[in-house]
Amino acid sequence: MSELGEIWVYLAREPLAALAATLLAWLGALRLQRLCRRHPLANPVLFAVLILAAGLLLSGIDYRSYFEGAQFVHFLLGPATVALAVPLHRQWEAVRRSALLAALSVVTGGLFAAAVGVAIALALGAAPEVVASLAPRSVTTPVAMGIAERIGGLPSLTAALVIASGITGAALGPLVLNLARVEDMRARGLAMGTASHGIGTARALSVSAAAGAFSGLAMGLNALASALLLPLLWHALAG
Repeated sequence: MSELGEIWVYLAREPLAALAATLLAWLGALRLQRLCRRHPLANPVLFAVLILAAGLLLSGIDYRSYFEGAQFVHFLLGPATVALAVPLHRQWEAVRRSALLAALSVVTGGLFAAAVGVAIALALGAAPEVVASLAPRSVTTPVAMGIAERIGGLPSLTAALVIASGITGAALGPLVLNLARVEDMRARGLAMGTASHGIGTARALSVSAAAGAFSGLAMGLNALASALLLPLLWHALAG
């Protein structure tokens, strides 16, 4: 117990306090998910965000100060994304046989997702920078923020929209696919990865190795295609 106390005192120091709070929020979120019997709507990412947001509001700590200590977790997004190559490698034969159709599906789905977001924003009379922020909402966060900045959007707003899209897709995606009677795990994985990027991929991996592999493939292809095509299409339409 004394050793645990010493570890806690060490972690409670700045800037490790923010990192410790992030890890504790995630552990609490996992506990809540288990209490909800792993219901699709009980997403641990959503729970962790709510716990951290409530903690920051109650303590009066601004997000910039929190992020200075928690940025190590943000750094791990890169290695975590690269690690998705492992299930992809294990399913390589299935991926190779479906490569062309998978690529066409991802590009079509990614452009459709961008078009729907932009159409809804325009229909609601949103400001131009808000419209631009919605375009890359189905792309993984670091790439989406870069695209938003390039086309005149607000990267911080885009990040929030991407996380919201991922949580919504991870929670409701399997239910929608069940209603559509999509049973092929490859197709389900492609849909989850295209619409819900990393959060959807984590959900797909928890269900099936094949779905997780194709979801990771879709997330990567969608990020690449969107980074190349969205700025070109945006400036062409704007011009």
